[in-house]
Amino acid sequence: MTEQARIAELEAELAALKGPVGGLTVKFGNKRNVVVGGKALGQRFPVTLYAQGWKALLQPENVKMILDFIEDNKEGLDWK
Repeated sequence: MTEQARIAELEAELAALKGPVGGLTVKFGNKRNVVVGGKALGQRFPVTLYAQGWKALLQPENVKMILDFIEDNKEGLDWK
């Protein structure tokens, strides 16, 4: 194995250990809840809900309601 091939292999392993770049991470919280975080959220702290809360939030009608609210109120919302 060449040195360049070994470096590429190690970089791939490091990237896998760091998780998805710019994506979301989903893991267990310390109270057996669901924690969603990652750079895709664009915020420092993750969002934590119990499984029942995530299931309710992610129902298609609720997702549509939230997206509609954001679209209707985009001028008044902070877009950091």
